[in-house]
Amino acid sequence: MTTSNTGFADLGPLNRAREQKAWYWYDWANSAYYTTVLSVLFAPYMITVAGRAAGCGDDADDTCNKTVSVLGLHLAAGSLPFYLTSFATILSAFILPVVGAMVDRSPRKKMHMAGFAWAGAFFAALLFFMEGDNWRLAAVAIVCSSVLAGCSLVSYYAILVDISTEDERDRVSSRGWAFGYLGGGILLFLNLVVVLGHDALGLGTEMAVRISLLSAAVWWAGFTIIPFVRLRNRPPQNVLEESGGLFARSFGQLWETLKELRNYPVTLTFLVAYIFYNDGIQTVIYAASTYGSKQLEFGDSVLIATILLIQFVAFGGALFFGRLAGRYGAYRAILGGTFAWMVIVVVAMFLPAGNIAAFLVVGVAIGIVLGGTQALSRSFFSLLIPRGREGEYFALYNAFERGTSWFGVLLFGVVFQLTGSYRPAIVSLIVFFILGAFFLLRVDPKRGIAEAGNVAPQHV
Repeated sequence: MTTSNTGFADLGPLNRAREQKAWYWYDWANSAYYTTVLSVLFAPYMITVAGRAAGCGDDADDTCNKTVSVLGLHLAAGSLPFYLTSFATILSAFILPVVGAMVDRSPRKKMHMAGFAWAGAFFAALLFFMEGDNWRLAAVAIVCSSVLAGCSLVSYYAILVDISTEDERDRVSSRGWAFGYLGGGILLFLNLVVVLGHDALGLGTEMAVRISLLSAAVWWAGFTIIPFVRLRNRPPQNVLEESGGLFARSFGQLWETLKELRNYPVTLTFLVAYIFYNDGIQTVIYAASTYGSKQLEFGDSVLIATILLIQFVAFGGALFFGRLAGRYGAYRAILGGTFAWMVIVVVAMFLPAGNIAAFLVVGVAIGIVLGGTQALSRSFFSLLIPRGREGEYFALYNAFERGTSWFGVLLFGVVFQLTGSYRPAIVSLIVFFILGAFFLLRVDPKRGIAEAGNVAPQHV
């Protein structure tokens, strides 16, 4: 007697789940750099080191107006780290689109991701050698590491489309973002313990900071090994034919993408909306410590506790918004999050000075909507991208974000200068959320997904 198999079990979901779990680890890896280095420790320490070189003394802060020379420009030591990170941001806006085109043409996305990550971690590790009055190596290191981090994210975001279906996209992106907040928060907590408790560990303050900066680089490089090993490469799809080498072909494909973007009006409208509301988000995060210390008169311990609180609450917030997207769709969740940000900045304006409980409540609110809106923006945008062009479009997504990220900081500074108070400065950021909501309301998600040639998830 003979038997025959009528079919085999579909292992696609199981294989995707394995790769998705591996993919989450890169959010965990790179978040350490963004939290420990860029958000907390780098700027104040570089001001101290550059301040010595400028003659401000060991207690230099952001009010140090004595200058150091950078490529013939005389820059205030107290502003140097902000100039450097701004320069890296602007430089990234020009580099990322070309990197994205190269990623789309390559069958080795995970290798691009890991290569950029390890190169970025190498430069980040050089920050350990920032001591005394030696700030120059650190200046190069922070610019290079920041640009390379952005390049790695282009490949990382593009891989999201390869490892998830349209219905899985919001859940996967939200879990990855949540995992990143958890990883970044854990290392930041450990590093703050080292820095604040340096005497008990037998370390000087600056050595504790240098070790913490180095730990972020090691964390970033080490945990990148997991997705590098467990993810698999896939051949490129729907690649435009261009002559010349990979770099020349990438420029050709980039030019075609910029021309074709007008054929995807919903994608373009969402990009404009994202530019505005994300700029508002980034400025709120940037200005929170200044607002808390200068306007609400809180000490460093309260501000540090709030930073950690936001970090860990954002872990839950990203998962919560992922569930909202599963029930109501990512578009509605993002729109709701934008309105929530409007409420947050209005409430922040009226916070009484010295009221720690009220400040922490606002911090919790920020954490809830912070991770959710950013994670779902990533997954929703992936549905508006033509298949095989993820690298380019996500590069534009990141480039637009970076190239315009100074608008909110500029408005915050101008309003403070005109009014002499941080209260109207913080509430002025509502303009970005209003504009973001204005353009979001003009997004037709089903039309945009269809125009990109993708299948709409069950809940849009």
